[in-house]
Amino acid sequence: MPGPRTAACQNDRVTFQGSGSIDTGNVSGGGGGGVGRIALGGGAGLIITIVALLFGVNPGELLGSQAPQQGTSSGAAEIQQQLDSCTWEMANENTICRIKATTVSLDEVWSELMPGYQPPKTVIFADSVDTGCGAASAATGPFYCPADSTAYFDPSFFTQLRRMGGSDGPLAQEYVVAHEYGHHIQNLTGALAKGQRMGSQGPRSGSVRVELQADCLAGVWAYHADNGPDALLAPISEQQISSVIQTAKAIGDDTIQGPGSNPEGWTHGSATQRAKWFGIGYRSGDPNRCDTFATNDL
Repeated sequence: MPGPRTAACQNDRVTFQGSGSIDTGNVSGGGGGGVGRIALGGGAGLIITIVALLFGVNPGELLGSQAPQQGTSSGAAEIQQQLDSCTWEMANENTICRIKATTVSLDEVWSELMPGYQPPKTVIFADSVDTGCGAASAATGPFYCPADSTAYFDPSFFTQLRRMGGSDGPLAQEYVVAHEYGHHIQNLTGALAKGQRMGSQGPRSGSVRVELQADCLAGVWAYHADNGPDALLAPISEQQISSVIQTAKAIGDDTIQGPGSNPEGWTHGSATQRAKWFGIGYRSGDPNRCDTFATNDL
């Protein structure tokens, strides 16, 4: 098996190659124009809500908050209109098209790596959205709901991610999408249910193991995504991988919660751990190397 490709791209902003429309029925526009009632921002509240949704709990119940109210369908209609017009060229400039293109690549890679793979659905929403796991707002950030096998993304998250210290590079955004797809893989393999039984907080909790494994599975995707003459991604550069590492570190528990944070409250793993497990997946390209449940050396 060949190692990761690190050939320099002529433009490090470019990741997708090819031309023409992006055809997939698994991505749709959702949500409304309403203002979410769960006001979280980029701190611990965001982490709590993502864990709640991932573990099948309505975040409104967990936080004692009212659920976001759906507004008009204009936001969903506008997003759907953009999705319907997406081309591969647009995926290198437009965030909504980039998300859509990434899902195509992810489905292609995981169909080859995982026998019996069943693609998830993806909803790109604005402001607020109802899911099989409860209602969520834009402040929630990207998440996967196992109850409806759907990954949810509000594109405005990437602006917030940049403010948190993450990269705005295209591969960094694609890593976020790949991470949520990693949760779908875990839902199919049973790893997600295993993590739920092991608890949602602590340095060796089920939640931390689930999140680090999803980072590793995102790395596996990146290994394969630019491989072969028909690859959807242009060769990945070292600079692009650095942008992913920067982003993984920006959303580590110790980064978000600040210096001196108590590991007993962790849900996603430290900045170092998140970068480490993405690297394990990217260097090996082997999903079997992503077994975060088989070690305490996280």
